[in-house]
Amino acid sequence: MNFKEWLVNFLITFIITLIVSAAVTFLWNYLVHKNCTINWETAFPLAIIFGIVFPTMDAIKK
Repeated sequence: MNFKEWLVNFLITFIITLIVSAAVTFLWNYLVHKNCTINWETAFPLAIIFGIVFPTMDAIKK
């Protein structure tokens, strides 16, 4: 796997994780606290970590 493939995998994983974690924190805050906010402090680090780890694991397997 070259760098371009790794970067594409990183971006796809990053975007999906960011959307899902933002939606989950929004729903949690809305349902539990009746507050319509997204916890970006959790969403971005989670997306960055998953975006790095999963493509790297895929590159190591190949």
